[in-house]
Amino acid sequence: MAASRHPSSSAARIAANQSGQAAIEFGFIAPILIVLLLAVVDFGRALNYMEVMVGLTRQGSNLASRGTALSASAAAVIAGDSPLNLSKNGEVIITSVANVKNVTTITGQVSQGGLSYTSQVGTGVGSKATVPAASSAVLQNGQTIYVTEVFYTFQPITPIGQFVTIVMPSTLYEVAYF
Repeated sequence: MAASRHPSSSAARIAANQSGQAAIEFGFIAPILIVLLLAVVDFGRALNYMEVMVGLTRQGSNLASRGTALSASAAAVIAGDSPLNLSKNGEVIITSVANVKNVTTITGQVSQGGLSYTSQVGTGVGSKATVPAASSAVLQNGQTIYVTEVFYTFQPITPIGQFVTIVMPSTLYEVAYF
């Protein structure tokens, strides 16, 4: 005679208990995975924007160092800002810095964009410029270097900041010296 299988047998109860346990475990793990996914999305966007900004700063300094007017160089940077919108959410500052009698001096500066930031190099034609030691060491008397700075206000697209206290940058900054 074969053994009868009733739904109330011990095997059915064990299977029901295990499926409930899996649902509870998933309930604990799912929020952690969602927060991780949101963080990856926003950090990925920030890294992508930084890479775009590296190219833009190099483009601006390269154009200026080849004789293009500072205002035209800044306009070219803003024109090539996709996926950023620097004319609304950022700023481009291109500065020419010359070694005048062994003093790094700002000889020209142009700013374009939708926001207003202060240059890390300095402000005002004729004032002293702040450049890295490596740049000032290479800059001989009478020579000029061109500095392009790009500022961008970063807005996360996910609500990760509301769930966890992860510090996301609100302003992205990149600079290139040519």
